[in-house]
Amino acid sequence: MGDLLRLLEAGGWDGAPRFLGVDDKGREVLGHLDGHVAWEPRQPAAVSSDESLVAVARLVREFHDLTAGSSPAGTQEVVCHNDLSPKNTVYRLVGGELRPVAFIDWDLAAPGARIHDVAHVCWQYLALGPSVADATEAARRMRLIADGYELQDRRPLIPTILWWQDRCRRGIEREADAGDAAMRRLCDAGAVTEVQRAYQWVSDHRDALERALR
Repeated sequence: MGDLLRLLEAGGWDGAPRFLGVDDKGREVLGHLDGHVAWEPRQPAAVSSDESLVAVARLVREFHDLTAGSSPAGTQEVVCHNDLSPKNTVYRLVGGELRPVAFIDWDLAAPGARIHDVAHVCWQYLALGPSVADATEAARRMRLIADGYELQDRRPLIPTILWWQDRCRRGIEREADAGDAAMRRLCDAGAVTEVQRAYQWVSDHRDALERALR
């Protein structure tokens, strides 16, 4: 992670913590980012506003562009964060409203395809699943994300959201079966069922979502 964070700092990008070195126990030390992290279920309306969605998409595009062709990206398109969500986003007042300005929790960052992070943003920031009351509105907001990122080929977006959801469910189940206590707690809390329902919701509304992206 240190190489990636140093690369982003060298590019003048302020959307990630600064890498400060390694402590005497071999742990990476990161700088602190001031702001509001959208961790709690109830959030100010500005966190989920159209403007904030577009700003998130632009932030993702910025760090993708900085990592494209870099050593940390290896043979892949870019370095992906792989865990983008409001809970990993720092918001600050910009023009009097909370807006996303940075991402935290880069532990899962790895070489990958741009579409992977864009799809994860759509799933997590729109909370795609049975709790979505209006699929048409969700489709409109998904298009805002794609437009904000300036995503050219949108055909893989819905399949990649489904890929993420299936991957997430299988990962939780696999690690829980292997004895991982944290994953077992997630299973007990109903996380697998929640992701399964989200997957089914996206599958059921796939046509409408894909039409909105065209």
